Amino acid sequence: MIRTCTALCLLPLSALAEVPKVMTDIAPIHSLTAQVMGDLGTPDLLLPPGSDPHDFSLRPSDASRLSNADLIVWVGEGLTPWLEKPLTTLAPDAAQLELLATEGWEQLAPRVADDHDDHDDHDDHDDHDDHDDHDDHDDHDDHHLHDHGDVDPHAWLNPTIAAKWVTIIAADLGTVDPNNAAIYEANAQAAVTRLTALDTQVETALAHVPNTGYMLPHDGYQYFEHRYGLEPVDMIAGIDARAPGPAQVAALRDLVADGAVQCVFSDNEISPRTTALITEGTGAKVHTIDGLGMTLTPGADLYEALLLGLTTAFIDCLS
Repeated sequence: MIRTCTALCLLPLSALAEVPKVMTDIAPIHSLTAQVMGDLGTPDLLLPPGSDPHDFSLRPSDASRLSNADLIVWVGEGLTPWLEKPLTTLAPDAAQLELLATEGWEQLAPRVADDHDDHDDHDDHDDHDDHDDHDDHDDHDDHHLHDHGDVDPHAWLNPTIAAKWVTIIAADLGTVDPNNAAIYEANAQAAVTRLTALDTQVETALAHVPNTGYMLPHDGYQYFEHRYGLEPVDMIAGIDARAPGPAQVAALRDLVADGAVQCVFSDNEISPRTTALITEGTGAKVHTIDGLGMTLTPGADLYEALLLGLTTAFIDCLS
């Protein structure tokens, strides 16, 4: 008797096992996790493209997705303090990987306190008028009042740390899904190779950038700067990203007018209107930087595009 075999017969038994449902918080972490999962499956992304992790509000559909997760990979409370309670109430049985709580990488403290000089509440709300989708989020003020603690949470912007994290993600995936542990480990090793090459590419590109004075929108890029020997003259806001009050704006304007700053960056946290006010009447360049991949397509390739985009922005503005 001749026996026929479907395509499933050709697959290894490990590939037939049900792959866990994985939820990630932000696009860069989703990208790293996607590299580890490879062809086995696709992680879910909690925050849609363009969302600010500091002041996002969960929708009913998000709550449902969280409750169905087997593993949740997130940066940690320092970035998304609003997420800690929903994880406890909506996904009590899911395994959790809080990357900021892992070891084996250098943690950096915030460089500027949350009370970065004076702030005006009215200015704060005005500064975010350009982002109408944030206006209705009740958690926005909670973000501004949140103590980020002793660790700067933006650690994914250093690809050597990202390389550590993909190995940790693979180990946790292997624990949840032991049948595919070897595949996750192999994928992580391949991701480390890519991240190492990316780190070398960025380091080479930034090696000869002029030592031009620049101003950050807020203290959210330290891991990238620390890795590649960059240091700002000042920042428009601290790690909390509260819009500056009039006295702080005046001081920042003086820095630019005096020639200490030739490049001023803006991002999703600090609007172009603020940077325009600080640079008005000067020859300083203004560039937008993005540490979250706000306009990039989510997926395994996003992380590399994010780092290269950040590199290009620094080169263009400082050269």
